[in-house]
Amino acid sequence: MTKQPYYETMYILRPDIPEEEVDSHLEKYSDMVTKAGAEVLDSQMRGKRRLAYPIAKHKEGIYVQLSHKGDGQQVAILEKAMRLSEDVIRYLTVKQEGPLPTPRTTSNNNKESSEEEVNKEKEAGKETEKEVEKESKENET
Repeated sequence: MTKQPYYETMYILRPDIPEEEVDSHLEKYSDMVTKAGAEVLDSQMRGKRRLAYPIAKHKEGIYVQLSHKGDGQQVAILEKAMRLSEDVIRYLTVKQEGPLPTPRTTSNNNKESSEEEVNKEKEAGKETEKEVEKESKENET
């Protein structure tokens, strides 16, 4: 199996926007990638999480991950739209090499397991955050 390059764009939306607007952003950016001639591989809403540091006076953000495959032209179009949007407080696109991500299907059973995964990820994030704080304190002395 050959490794195919694809792109992963992670963006953070303002925490105070309603859920319907979050869904419209998901659709808007997916449509934008498609119109640019690329293929959307997967789009996942990762949920609201605490930020490592305040961004534009926000302490939390709604994380969204968008995986897409194309010639790379779609990245500039997508990032320009995100830069101009007041609802997107951060974004980052990374070119990935490897097997393409498989889209997740959303059903009630998967929703419960994904909530468990989110809770595990939150706990892992807290542990990592504590380690970073500990290291920074050690570096100060």
